[in-house]
Amino acid sequence: MIDLHTLKRLFPFEAHYFDTGGPRMHYLDEGVGEPVVMLHGNPTWSFFFRHLVSGVKDQARVIVPDHIGCGLSEKPQNYPYTLQMHIDNLKKLLDHLEVDRVTLVLHDWGTAIGMGWAVHHVDRVKRLVVLNGAAFLGLDAPARIRFCIAPGIGEFLLRTMNAFAWAATHMAVVKHDRMTEEVKGAYLLPYGNYENRVAILGFVRDIPRDESIPSHAVLKEIDKKLSALRDKPILICWGMRDFCFTRSFLQEWWERFPRAEVHCFEDAGHYVLEDAHEKITPLVREFLTNK
Repeated sequence: MIDLHTLKRLFPFEAHYFDTGGPRMHYLDEGVGEPVVMLHGNPTWSFFFRHLVSGVKDQARVIVPDHIGCGLSEKPQNYPYTLQMHIDNLKKLLDHLEVDRVTLVLHDWGTAIGMGWAVHHVDRVKRLVVLNGAAFLGLDAPARIRFCIAPGIGEFLLRTMNAFAWAATHMAVVKHDRMTEEVKGAYLLPYGNYENRVAILGFVRDIPRDESIPSHAVLKEIDKKLSALRDKPILICWGMRDFCFTRSFLQEWWERFPRAEVHCFEDAGHYVLEDAHEKITPLVREFLTNK
């Protein structure tokens, strides 16, 4: 387990908290300038964006929330961990911070959450950056993730054993030398016991495998409205060795946003910012300046 001194060295940012009207949400608010909002997925937290935050905070105001149940946010045990709830919480935070003309940087579930807000607030969106994620239906989760949904088995693996978050520190990266024990410890720190892993299971259960899942109808509606964002500048940085969000997902983005600036990283996996942050950060900096 990582100690707090080491965490502060790896993640040297001031903590802020927002009352959602229920649980408190932790977020970063670094730098000044145009707002850039970075949204993580499952089972990560704002720590995933640490290199990118450091790399752009001199030219932008960087806001990075931890979704409720994740990271340093509160983790209520009886809570609707659904896509729509995460979208609603994001709206509350951005309204509270009074930000407009935002650039969204989206990864994994953060992509659906961010796009879920964006399609209803098109005039408040200036640019989009997509990193290995989806905001549409039609492509199946890999078998290793579907296995985690199985009744009983999923709860034991994800909450009792922390298998999902632990396995991701191995399977989601290509350059394993970068996933040091300290970095691995930081990824796992917020999820150190059964109670703190509640949202990890909640996200997996909300994977839209059929119409009975709450996120299914929400994602279907988001996809219908993505065309409203087609004229926004969009940068796509994709780890091509992602076991979950494969090349097929990237092709879906190309079809929806044919004018997007796309960069593919053959030596990067799902945690693309671990494998390729030194290549992606300059691209984002230029994108923020020129678009």
